[in-house]
Amino acid sequence: MPRPLLSYKQALAWLYGLQRFGIKLGLENIRRLIGELSRSGGFQAAVGDLPPSQCYGVPREIALPWKVIHVAGTNGKGSVCAMIDSICRAQGYRTGLFISPHLITFRERIRVNGEMISEAAVADGLTMIRDRVADWDPHPTFFEVTTALALKHFCDAKIDIAILETGLGGRLDATNAVQSDVSVITPIGLDHEEWLGNTLAEIAGEKAGIIKSGVPVVSASQQPQAEEVIRSRAAECASALQFVNETYNGSPLALRGEFQKQNATLAIAAIHATNIQLGEKAIVRGLAAIEWPARFQKWDERTIIDGAHNPGAARALAQTWQEVFGDQKATLVLAVLSDKDLRGICEALAPIAASVILPKIRSERAAAPAELAKIFSIVTPSLPHSITSTIGDALMLARAKPNPILITGSLHFAGEVLADLRGEPAAFEECAQ
Repeated sequence: MPRPLLSYKQALAWLYGLQRFGIKLGLENIRRLIGELSRSGGFQAAVGDLPPSQCYGVPREIALPWKVIHVAGTNGKGSVCAMIDSICRAQGYRTGLFISPHLITFRERIRVNGEMISEAAVADGLTMIRDRVADWDPHPTFFEVTTALALKHFCDAKIDIAILETGLGGRLDATNAVQSDVSVITPIGLDHEEWLGNTLAEIAGEKAGIIKSGVPVVSASQQPQAEEVIRSRAAECASALQFVNETYNGSPLALRGEFQKQNATLAIAAIHATNIQLGEKAIVRGLAAIEWPARFQKWDERTIIDGAHNPGAARALAQTWQEVFGDQKATLVLAVLSDKDLRGICEALAPIAASVILPKIRSERAAAPAELAKIFSIVTPSLPHSITSTIGDALMLARAKPNPILITGSLHFAGEVLADLRGEPAAFEECAQ
């Protein structure tokens, strides 16, 4: 007998309860889940009729009835996905965008033609998945279920192009179960070492795992270790490889920063590699219309919000700050998750800070403000810092200072700040992916 239909809140409660299963990298569960939904009418996918891949030891990929642009990397994945989505929509294609994490609401992760998935579609989709996997062992994880929900929603919406951002790594990420039309790799750096490896080459190997036999690869400029790995994997898979080193200067971008111009070039190259018809007017309109919060987002005349969460992103943020504000230093409001390179982030941001405010935030994964204060006292002893018990207190203290304000350190933190500023209810606690 079918169990009752979940409400939106009940569906999210069930989904977030899956975090008890942790992160389990691997493709067998997601293949099984997609196959189950396909057979039961959840969506249409060619499962099991593809020959085994000779590349990377991946048994096979699942073919879906639309173009798929698959994006991995350490920094810039979300921005590149947003650019591809916006450009394709400007060209008139119906797009599906799957990204993570979200900032305020879970619905941000899954969008069709720029519109977030509805609460009803979340509830219906998760009810169907819950009923199909109730007795599975191993049980699908949060991210596997979310990926399946996105694919179901895209099939229901009859999209033309899907843009899929990996959650963690690439080779064993749930999104990698899907056959893609192009593999896109943004700049690779050290992050998630506990899952992906302790060296740049090891991490690049996991990110390059999205490369599939005969599927073109478009990569940003990489450090030599990462470039060598990508070249080797592309050759192994007989995949045409293009490194994109140019900076886009053809028209204004909605996102600020020199690195975003490099992301734009990568996004355009990815669309061309997919053999999608694309005109120059769509590129111009698409790049001007991107809405991507917490990426050097100007909240008001003196407040910037950015989700930089590793040293590479923090260095790019510092460079963008100097491009926009020159020598004017920031009142830095910082919160970082404890599994990140805390010292590397502090070292990258200290040169642009006049003072630092360290609030306590909701996430159980957040580094203690006192720990960050200790790092700043070592890295830059002369830099004033203070600790607050809430985000509201931190913002009040920052506004009392004369400098422009930079709020950063984590997308989770950026989302919490945006919810506070908008007066919206706090989201469910975010998972690692």
